[in-house]
Amino acid sequence: MASQVFGMIILWIAGLFILYLVIFKAVKDGINRSVVGQSLEKDSDQGGSKKSWLDDDLDN
Repeated sequence: MASQVFGMIILWIAGLFILYLVIFKAVKDGINRSVVGQSLEKDSDQGGSKKSWLDDDLDN
């Protein structure tokens, strides 16, 4: 009985992880291939010399 419950829990976790990977990949590809995603990528490439707060970090 306990082994069946443990097996069901493992199968649920594996199934949810696979579902997470599928949704993550679909959303990522959907955003990158959309018109909005392409325009955001183009806009971010133009600002290559944008200053970051890490530029002033004294630990480096």
